[in-house]
Amino acid sequence: MEDRLFRNAMGSFATGVTVITTEANGITHGMTANAFMSQSLDPKLVIISLKEDAQMLAKIKESGHFSVNILAEEQQDLSMIFAGQIMSEQEVEFDYLDGKPVIPGALAQVACDVKSAYVEGDHTLFIGQVTDVHLAEGNPLIFFKGKYQTLEKELVSNSN
Repeated sequence: MEDRLFRNAMGSFATGVTVITTEANGITHGMTANAFMSQSLDPKLVIISLKEDAQMLAKIKESGHFSVNILAEEQQDLSMIFAGQIMSEQEVEFDYLDGKPVIPGALAQVACDVKSAYVEGDHTLFIGQVTDVHLAEGNPLIFFKGKYQTLEKELVSNSN
């Protein structure tokens, strides 16, 4: 199977957009990622997946913690900055949640301590023990078929 075919198939799954942040040696680092999922309610765990050549991989191993920032639809520019798609002269400001850097205005900020890490294929999966969460109102930034998207309408549910 060709790599492009596999990538196109995986791109057919619409995801939210996150910025993963950590602080190592007093410096805050961030990267855009959509490989994120909740894993367990009890205990509260999440999973992020980072490519083996990602600079963030060493930073999280060094710090032992990370935050997941689920971006709002008006934060596409932040996603592009942390993905290295655009360069910005403006310094990104951070807030802190349980002592971990987070993106102000994100729909959800999830602070985590690294519980475990597993190397699978060309990625490392970090299991994060959630230490705190902050929620905000708004709509999510979405990534689908290689493009940023936003929600257009809410579908009517038949559930009671």
